[in-house]
Amino acid sequence: MVNLTIDRTNADLQMLLDAVKSGQSLAGVDLYDRDLSDANLCDANLCGASLIGVNLGGADLSGANLVDADLRGANLQGAILKSASLQNSCLCRADLRNANLSEADLSGAKLQVAVYDSLTVWPEGFRYKNCGAVGPGAILSGAFLNTANLRFVDLSGANLLGAYLSGADLTGANLQGARLSGANLRRAFLTGACLRDAGLNGAELNGVDFRGADFTNIGLDHVTSIEGADFTGVRGLSEALRAMLCHRSSAELDSWNSLTRTTTRESLNCEGV
Repeated sequence: MVNLTIDRTNADLQMLLDAVKSGQSLAGVDLYDRDLSDANLCDANLCGASLIGVNLGGADLSGANLVDADLRGANLQGAILKSASLQNSCLCRADLRNANLSEADLSGAKLQVAVYDSLTVWPEGFRYKNCGAVGPGAILSGAFLNTANLRFVDLSGANLLGAYLSGADLTGANLQGARLSGANLRRAFLTGACLRDAGLNGAELNGVDFRGADFTNIGLDHVTSIEGADFTGVRGLSEALRAMLCHRSSAELDSWNSLTRTTTRESLNCEGV
């Protein structure tokens, strides 16, 4: 462990930046939950560093040595990681939206539930859609994403067939064209989510909060249960689909959503259907 004491004060953070500028190694340093947004960390030696929850948004880490670094939950939005060494690093749940990882070495890196978007730049040839990260076109069939924080994440066109999303927070998420057939969405939060053209055939929808979601051209055949699901204010729900949902069993329709205290029947306005 490096003998450099870093806390949250501006003076000590400046000490860190000065150490990087002078070429001092910071291998193994503990920077848990620090704010290093927009910092110039070009060519920094952070091998094995603890960077859990660190805010590195907009930081320049070009050429940095991040081998074996722990970046779990780190904010790397807009960060520059060109030619960075990230071998065997842990980027689980890190935010990589708009990050530039061109020519970075991601050999052995763990990227489960790291979030990317259409602006993320990956190393040429890197199969990012299959690495466990979450973003447009991601292949996450059967993935365990229970209780994951996926608020406002872009999952358009993602393969989530049979994925476990119970209790996940997908508030405002873009799931346009996503494949969710057979997925477990029990008690998930999809408030305001875009489900346009998505397929939820055979999905488990018990207790889902769909309030204000976009259901335009959604596929909902053979869902196992809608018990306690709240469809209040859903947009794009066709009359045919609403009628189909309103003819589910009374046990499902008359169940309360534990959060919104609304029955499924009330949320669908089934009277007269």
